[in-house]
Amino acid sequence: MRRYNSMRPPLNGSSVSVGIKNMEEEKKTIGVRGLLAVAVVLCLCSLAVSTEETKQKQLRLKENGEFKILQVADMHYADGKTTPCTNVLPSEKVSCSDLNTTAFLHRMILAEKPDLIVFTGDNIYASDATDAARSLDAAFSPAISASIPWAAVLGNHDQESALSREGVMKHIVTLKHTLSQLNPAGIDLIDGYGNYNLEVHGVEGSGFENKSVLNLYFLDSGDYSKVPSISGYDWIKPSQQLWFQRTSLELQRAYMSKPEAQKAPAPGLVYFHIPLPEFTNVVDSSNYTGVKQETICSASVNSGFFTTLVEAGDVKAVFNGHDHVNDFCGEYTGIQLCYAGGFGYHAYGKAGWARRARVVVATLEKTDEVSWGPLKSIKTWKRLDDQNLSTIDVQVLWSNNTPGGT
Repeated sequence: MRRYNSMRPPLNGSSVSVGIKNMEEEKKTIGVRGLLAVAVVLCLCSLAVSTEETKQKQLRLKENGEFKILQVADMHYADGKTTPCTNVLPSEKVSCSDLNTTAFLHRMILAEKPDLIVFTGDNIYASDATDAARSLDAAFSPAISASIPWAAVLGNHDQESALSREGVMKHIVTLKHTLSQLNPAGIDLIDGYGNYNLEVHGVEGSGFENKSVLNLYFLDSGDYSKVPSISGYDWIKPSQQLWFQRTSLELQRAYMSKPEAQKAPAPGLVYFHIPLPEFTNVVDSSNYTGVKQETICSASVNSGFFTTLVEAGDVKAVFNGHDHVNDFCGEYTGIQLCYAGGFGYHAYGKAGWARRARVVVATLEKTDEVSWGPLKSIKTWKRLDDQNLSTIDVQVLWSNNTPGGT
């Protein structure tokens, strides 16, 4: 049995049957969530879309009209050079440790020169970490030393040590160059730790320099179900969904108002750890790029967050980790659902199947020789930790030339 997660099925594509025991228990659970949603509506009236800290560390597209995001999923960092690698070739095992994860991140930063690095959970494998705070420092150190803005959310393993889930996120927000936030400003009642948004403004000097042309949403997808009658992984709660809805609406209003009023919302990208149940729909349709090599380990209940995303109308893609040897990206109901693939060497993987990372590039529309307009397209690819840092699976996630584009 794999010690990394006793709840995760073998890597053979087999399914697991976990869920609500009966309809009456489901009704009770929905009732509790409904009461929470009502309470959250009352406190959302004071929502501030962007905190002062975010404004001070404003992200914007470069003068070449591009903004590049590097997604790093499941580093599973522990104690550095004394922590062994998992699922690597016999020839690699002797000299392999957490330091291979660090080296891979350094290589990716040098090769891609990202404008933002997003860590999508299980940043550390806390149960193997002697000192969780020290492991977090080491895991994020390549981003910090490169002075690159970075953001993180939590997975289901980050809190499995002396540091609580809140404690882990509170430590992360103190680190240099991070744009991570504990939770939205002005909201006292919201589930989880690490729900926040970041705005990416247009090129300085352009008509969009004071508008967010790309909106990034980060959510805490939790760890394991806290409802006794429901087994399996956690899910995004009503309080988080209401925050997302309100934030998305405010951002859309700002983007579609003067100056440079637009007819459609700015594109949005969403990052969290545990995949949505709808990832299964992508696989069933076979409409994806990349590979599926293990069961999709989503929550055993569907909290309706995907429907919330579709209704919002601005989200073009969702990016997750959690399932290390899945790295596909496919469209379902107008939204791309994407895995990054496992990054860390202390995380389970597949011997001979290279660790990898996902890159996303947003590109502006050129209005004339000297001016930039709104976003034109969002493209993605993956890089492998092989000799050449090979680039694979280049695909366009969204374009304003397609239906629904701005």
